[in-house]
Amino acid sequence: MWLSDFTLVLPDRVIEHGALRLEAGRIAEIAEAPVPGGLRGEGLTIFPGFIDMHGDMIELELEPRVRVDFPMEVAVTHLDARLAAAGVTTAYAAVSFSRGVKDGERRSFSHTANIIRALHEAQEHTRVDHRIHARFDITYDAAIDALEGLLADQMVHLVSVMDHTPGQGQYRNLERHIELRAAHHDISLEEARAKVQARIAARHPEEAVLANLQTVARLCREHGVALASHDDDTAEKGNLMADLGAVISEFPVTLEAAQTVVARGLMTAMGAPNAMRGQSYSGNLSAREAHAAGLLHILAADYHPAAILPALRALAAADPDGLAGATRLASANPARALGLRDRGEIAAGKRADLVIVDGGGRVIKTLRAGREIFSNGQLEALPARAIA
Repeated sequence: MWLSDFTLVLPDRVIEHGALRLEAGRIAEIAEAPVPGGLRGEGLTIFPGFIDMHGDMIELELEPRVRVDFPMEVAVTHLDARLAAAGVTTAYAAVSFSRGVKDGERRSFSHTANIIRALHEAQEHTRVDHRIHARFDITYDAAIDALEGLLADQMVHLVSVMDHTPGQGQYRNLERHIELRAAHHDISLEEARAKVQARIAARHPEEAVLANLQTVARLCREHGVALASHDDDTAEKGNLMADLGAVISEFPVTLEAAQTVVARGLMTAMGAPNAMRGQSYSGNLSAREAHAAGLLHILAADYHPAAILPALRALAAADPDGLAGATRLASANPARALGLRDRGEIAAGKRADLVIVDGGGRVIKTLRAGREIFSNGQLEALPARAIA
């Protein structure tokens, strides 16, 4: 099947009025000019399917309000549809193992293990290729012990390590963190400050944190799973994670940390909402600032998949390679970082994971391996309009 007279966003350039031939779920041929027949899409643009390596949405789908639990099948089905409508064809669900929660609550071992199992069981019926990004609180010893089993069972495809103790990492700005905590929990600043100080006092010993980091890094190496750091805020931490074998630095907090990890060969990942809005909600490094400095490699949905496309468009104006360069942040670059050699770009032989976008920047159709997984009907209406 030919898709003809579309703007094609290739890894290195943009082709105006190009054409794609799809065959057996793959891109069989690319033409630099329209071809006779096929589905015509003048004024429409085809992007490679977006690869989201960090999306927190599944936890919110399961508990949209505090202590309001939704059935797993409802949550997974709705998230799957949201991702497809945003142009995401491969999604790494970021599920967390955190200490300080009761068994069965969100981010407890039992709750997160159930999410992982449910996503694996649902995979046969989902639109999007769902994978698991296991986020481990490095101070949670019980979860670290369980990682080996999850990796051995091939239930986890990406591991990241985090330490959300206030005063460092994502929460290095204590006053900002206290303000956000007070607003989120609807408590006074004094109450929020007391809770934050209690968490700092209960901080895990540094030698125990290092031992856990070394264990996670060893297990990832043994099972061939990529390791990512989280919220690097200093050159020291960036160098430590590079020494441990991390390949991605998620959400670096400072320009210094981003410069360090990039110099050490890591790829950086930041949130699409940050890039779209032009600022971090927690007051940390702006994705646009990192991009302008040549220090941004991957855009992740973070908490809102619909932010990916407008974020790419926002960054394209300042990218040395324009729209092609910005698009690599959500396609070719995450594919390379995660070892997905069959997808991530519009190229002959690659999987036909494609996103068709109209002139207003709206996703109108998404294909995964050549199969339609989302459509708003706009493209199908074009031939009828042309006849009329």
